[in-house]
Amino acid sequence: MTRTLDWSSRWLPRGWFDALRQLTLFAGAYYAYRIVRGFVDGQTAVAFDHARSLVDAERGLGLFFEPSFQHWALGMPWIVDIANWAYVNTHFVVTTTFLIWLYLARNSAFYFVRNMFVIAMGLALVGYLVFPAAPPRLLPEWGFTDTVTAAVGAGQAHTASVLFNPYAAMPSMHVGFALMVAIPAIRLVRVRALRPLWAVYPAFVTFVVVVTANHFWIDGAVGALVAGVSACGAYWLGRARPAAWAWRTPEPDETPGRGLGAEAPA
Repeated sequence: MTRTLDWSSRWLPRGWFDALRQLTLFAGAYYAYRIVRGFVDGQTAVAFDHARSLVDAERGLGLFFEPSFQHWALGMPWIVDIANWAYVNTHFVVTTTFLIWLYLARNSAFYFVRNMFVIAMGLALVGYLVFPAAPPRLLPEWGFTDTVTAAVGAGQAHTASVLFNPYAAMPSMHVGFALMVAIPAIRLVRVRALRPLWAVYPAFVTFVVVVTANHFWIDGAVGALVAGVSACGAYWLGRARPAAWAWRTPEPDETPGRGLGAEAPA
């Protein structure tokens, strides 16, 4: 067992203790999310009122285009199929995979991005608590279709709703997380061909959440704002502890377990 731990720790840039600390931090954020969901579950009527107020706001701006946009997409089922699959699979998988890769392969940049995510999740949880909002897919009176439930079935959709807050439409952290993954990835990946793909990823996610009627465009705009505020917050935290939390582009020879100090950042 000791030999196995010694071998595996070579792949962890700062050892098992730091890896478990980061995992615990993100697990704590998830449980905070579950606590917030417990408060919001009893505010269904409020969540629907808030969703309709968003419709009114977009109509007042002359930018309530989502029903016609979704109707256009429904005329090309392959577009909706791709969007449904992407909505169900990419948000968690892409974000988690990127963070794991970042921790293992570009560890010196991980702590800035981690702080950005922690700030963003905190802001989002406050938003969900203060302004619970139903997604547009639950407003068929405005012409929306719940394409994801129709595609995966009511049973799987119910299972998903157990894991996710159904009234957490504002802000859209699908869009926020996409930006917080894509921008660091553009700066950190060394395969040039991947950079254009990361550059279009936030736009693709925005397209997906609108086409599937899981978010209004205004939800996505606020999600992007949360990402921007979180980046600023991570920057100021980095100024407070530059040796541990400041943004650093890794050196070309950085590899897991090499070139890092013994003391792990918090």
